[in-house]
Amino acid sequence: MYSNTGYLHDADIEIEDTVHALSIASCGVYRLSRQPVMTTLRPQGRRDYQLLYLSAGKACFCLEGRMQEIPAGYMVLYRPGESQQYYYYAKDTPEVYWIHFSGFEAAHILDKIGFSDVHVLSCGMSFHYPELFRQIIQELQLKRPCFEELLCCYLQQIFTEIHRNQLEISADKYRHMEDMEAAVHFFNEFFTQDISIGQYAREHHMSVSWFIRSFRHYMGMTPMQYITSIRINKARELLKNTDYSIQEISALSGYENPLYFSRIFHKQTGYSPSRYRRE
Repeated sequence: MYSNTGYLHDADIEIEDTVHALSIASCGVYRLSRQPVMTTLRPQGRRDYQLLYLSAGKACFCLEGRMQEIPAGYMVLYRPGESQQYYYYAKDTPEVYWIHFSGFEAAHILDKIGFSDVHVLSCGMSFHYPELFRQIIQELQLKRPCFEELLCCYLQQIFTEIHRNQLEISADKYRHMEDMEAAVHFFNEFFTQDISIGQYAREHHMSVSWFIRSFRHYMGMTPMQYITSIRINKARELLKNTDYSIQEISALSGYENPLYFSRIFHKQTGYSPSRYRRE
């Protein structure tokens, strides 16, 4: 299992902060590869909030008394005192970012962005979320001057991204759903080929700008960002589970140029392909 974590007090200490508007206690990312299962059981919950984002694969969460399978692109929220039970299985190749926080504004903010009466929100597979979580982890690890203020800024940005996504979903997600679902199916089937977004839109009698805008509203990212996410997730799977060379994995993931593939992979994951495989 790969993990990268940061703690406010260098240990996993539950903090119930009622003095500050927001306060981050810890943040991290888990990625399962060889360990068959990772289980978290907290019957009494925690004193703070926990927000989890599935950036790849899927995981199982016990929510409102029943087990639910949550796929990538979703946020899961546990409130203070709520029983926590969830499982990561290596066969599902999950990558999960998580953060523990509290503060007197936390409940109001969560209600505003869409968590008023739910535990799960579809937030799309935006690359912004992992980037922001990684920034929070780094600030907790380095503790440079003013880091606590920056932690709140990054968390507020995550909340804003969630809120924006919810507003766009409510406005446009269900318009022309069949067209968008057909595009998603096509991209997943032919991601190794050289796909032209403009050509795809014209062949399906859509303007390019309308298609890109509608796809983004439906999936939370542009068509090319979605294709890139498919390719990078495929590359992750091959790096973890095969002994193919980087050049071979580049081709199998839809990139003819291994150097370009390495640049894209590093930009999306924060690691070079070879370092990702080692860790």
